[in-house]
Amino acid sequence: MINKKKQNFWIAMAFLIIPLIIFTFFVVLPVFKAAVYSLFRWNGMGPLTGPNAGRKTQFVGLENFKEILTDPIFWKSFGHNVKIIVLSLLIELPIALVLALIISTKSKTNIALRTVFFIPYVVSEVIAGVVWTFIYSPQYGISTTILASLFPPGTDFAFLGRPETVFNAIFIVVIWKYFGLYMILYIAGLQGISDDIREAAAIDGASPLQLNLFIIIPLLLPTIVVTLFFCIVGSLQTFDIIWAMGKGDPVNSAETMVTYLYKFGFRRSQMGYGSAIAIVIFVICVTFNAVYQRLIKQDN
Repeated sequence: MINKKKQNFWIAMAFLIIPLIIFTFFVVLPVFKAAVYSLFRWNGMGPLTGPNAGRKTQFVGLENFKEILTDPIFWKSFGHNVKIIVLSLLIELPIALVLALIISTKSKTNIALRTVFFIPYVVSEVIAGVVWTFIYSPQYGISTTILASLFPPGTDFAFLGRPETVFNAIFIVVIWKYFGLYMILYIAGLQGISDDIREAAAIDGASPLQLNLFIIIPLLLPTIVVTLFFCIVGSLQTFDIIWAMGKGDPVNSAETMVTYLYKFGFRRSQMGYGSAIAIVIFVICVTFNAVYQRLIKQDN
């Protein structure tokens, strides 16, 4: 029996060693190197230290982090990430849940609708951003054509060109792009709920609204918890769509932490500063994950 346990242990280790190596090489090592780079003022050209180090390369300690945390543009981008999280939780997930409840039953129409709603998630973020940029175009966009018939002549429909409208315009694209994923996850969770429960509730006189509110949604809670995690982490990492639809401009009105990283770190060849931003984002994500896991354990 002992030999059998040892054999199973080493078999498990054999399967785990390759994923561990990959995880170390592509996650742990880059994070460690980014932490080292964040302590330097470095443009990425040449080594950090030694006689061959660049003239502008110097050890600055925590100065990069101090500069980040005192930069109003960073806090503005952080606020946009928080706004995306809040709006996603209040709008995107409820839309996905309601649609899942409506089209969860198996029929040709519902299966077709699931496909239609899920297709935006399959489309590349960059392609989605470019397509919606054309849709929002004030000269020939579909949105302009529709709204021009509803509003007086001369109304400005340049939603991506105005600081007060660009964020909301992009968030509509975010909802369109990702709600299909959460809807499919909810449908998968609904399919795991026995039909006997629904039949018993109907026999007891529960209305469809009471069935969904007091029976189905509580049973769907594990799936809802998973979608909350995906939604929040995804909102913290929002980049592709925003970059494709204006790079966070005008006037940083749609800036997020990742676009801030790319724009103010790497595009300006400030690799040390960009690495410091990456570490800040990493700490935020790890902190959220730790709090999330602790809350989940308390609930269980």
